[in-house]
Amino acid sequence: MQSRIVRAAVAALCLCVSAAAVAADLIPVEDFTRRPSLSDPALSPDGKYLAVAMHDPSGDQHALVIYHVEDMTTPASVLRMPKYLVPKDITWVSNTRLVLGQAKLMGSIDKPSLTGEIIATDVDGKHQDYLFGYDIASHSSTRGTDMGWGFIEGTPQKLNGRFFMRAYLYQRDELSQLYDIDSHGNGGRHQIAEIGIGDMNFTLDDEGNARYAFGTSEDFKSVIYRKDGSGWTKLDGNTVGEVFAPITMSADGKDLLAFHSADGRPSQLVEQDATGNQRVLAKDDFSSVSDVEWTPKPARPFGVWTLTGRPHLIYTDPTNTYARLHLALAAKFPDLNLQFINFSDDGKQLLFSTSSDRDPGSYFLIDLTTYKVRRLFDGAPWIDPKKMAERRPIRFKASDGMELEGYLTLPPGRSEANLPMVLIPHGGPFDVRDDWTFDDDAQFLASRGYLVLQVNFRGSSGRGKRFITDGYLKWGTRIQQDLVDGVKWAISQNYADPARVCVFGASFGGYSALMAPIRSPGTFKCAIGYAGVYDLAMMFDKGDTHTSVRGRTFLEQTMGKDAAELAANSPDKLASQIDVPVFLVHGEDDQRAPFAQAKAMRAALDAAHKPYEWLAVSGEGHGFYKPENNVALYNRIQAFLEKYIGAGAPAK
Repeated sequence: MQSRIVRAAVAALCLCVSAAAVAADLIPVEDFTRRPSLSDPALSPDGKYLAVAMHDPSGDQHALVIYHVEDMTTPASVLRMPKYLVPKDITWVSNTRLVLGQAKLMGSIDKPSLTGEIIATDVDGKHQDYLFGYDIASHSSTRGTDMGWGFIEGTPQKLNGRFFMRAYLYQRDELSQLYDIDSHGNGGRHQIAEIGIGDMNFTLDDEGNARYAFGTSEDFKSVIYRKDGSGWTKLDGNTVGEVFAPITMSADGKDLLAFHSADGRPSQLVEQDATGNQRVLAKDDFSSVSDVEWTPKPARPFGVWTLTGRPHLIYTDPTNTYARLHLALAAKFPDLNLQFINFSDDGKQLLFSTSSDRDPGSYFLIDLTTYKVRRLFDGAPWIDPKKMAERRPIRFKASDGMELEGYLTLPPGRSEANLPMVLIPHGGPFDVRDDWTFDDDAQFLASRGYLVLQVNFRGSSGRGKRFITDGYLKWGTRIQQDLVDGVKWAISQNYADPARVCVFGASFGGYSALMAPIRSPGTFKCAIGYAGVYDLAMMFDKGDTHTSVRGRTFLEQTMGKDAAELAANSPDKLASQIDVPVFLVHGEDDQRAPFAQAKAMRAALDAAHKPYEWLAVSGEGHGFYKPENNVALYNRIQAFLEKYIGAGAPAK
């Protein structure tokens, strides 16, 4: 209560800044729409080269680029990718050769999706080869013509140009296979393991033997098999629990390290022996743990990160040499999260990154013989962290007593009281979360003077399987109430002005942007739906989710299939209840939430005689990629918010 009163008093005493001064200090819109030109670095085994993904400013051209670490200005080689494909899983298989997967861009909202194609190249750009994929027949006569989808599963401890590939063959959905592949043109491949279940991953020991196969069933429950001689033994449900995700074998090859949750609460890092006995290595009562920190070869975990609030590293053994190294390095970069990326094979060179809520990230190389640190590149060098906004972790109680968490992004240089606020629900909605990393949308809005609220509602990741499933079948009900409860909390704490609140979201967030005002009339002054889903029943007929068995099962489990319930939770069927101006934004080539969704919502608003603005862009998918389209979008959002909750809004 005291802090709320203090914020109110400070707000009352604040001197008004002239509009001209504010405008002069505005960070250009373009700074928030530019994409990092370099990402996903990987240090070569000898520590001499750095492979990175390079992204053209146009948004649709990408390449694998290799630099000598002594010269980050002139590439040693460039492997250009086909349009809309990006390099992923960049893996060195020797000092002079590497393999990588190709991933397709669906739009700026979704993460790139691996296509199942694997290619190889030498460090100098020579001897490029298409090793495996659905198009293998047109690329190589030495690899065979068995089409399928391949994914890099690891490398031998002693690199020799070979790697391990998990594969699913075309029209053999019932099989998961593991191969040892020579990355050179005439090396061929041989099978290591096979299990008669589709979509399984493999865990290998240091000798390259398959020890476990794991995945999820069609109803998304963990399924684990242990290799016993020539066959596989399924682990019983009591051992597996709600979540069981193997990571690696112990140093002696006897025990399995995995993320595990017996009852759906936050996942822990455990070590399990062959009899099923477990020892907990790291846990947090509120948050799941994830994102392992590794030692040099033979790589072993020395820590895992929590996921909620501001993440912190839990050291599995604080006396470990590399835990102490991490602690010492982190002390040199206060207020930043420091993560190891990979070591050279001799353990003398370490590639690491730093980042925070205000800093998109930088990449460094440290020589562990001299402890000299060299900055290699910044993810977004045009961003000045000192001018960015704080993303403050929050917790509050929902209306039914459930403790929720999220983030407030506070506009720099302004009072923390009675601010105009924008609620940004994240996409998904399931197994996705907002976190403490740099967020373009939140930072842009904060730079324009808006408080930004992000709530990890039920269904979000980071707190265990049970928290995710608590959101099932509640798209338009409990999830929306969690969001509204977050708004009420921000108002009760005097952060937000109750008369100046809008909602803006993309994908599922776009759905929520239209649904939240329906569920809580009078709470919001405007709504912005971007690449949203507005007709739930349409998801069974249009878009890419329903095209697979797993996708249809996901929709039925998480959304339901009762026609009346779907209609009762679809914004386009409830348009007459929307009491705020709406801004609809959509890419006409969106495959995830097809353009038909936006057109249905527009037709419903027209029929209900509701005010709205419209922005549809051809050639864009699930979120805009082209810089000029993102600039136009941000400018339109800024003008729209200004009209309803900014300085240009009607008097209260």
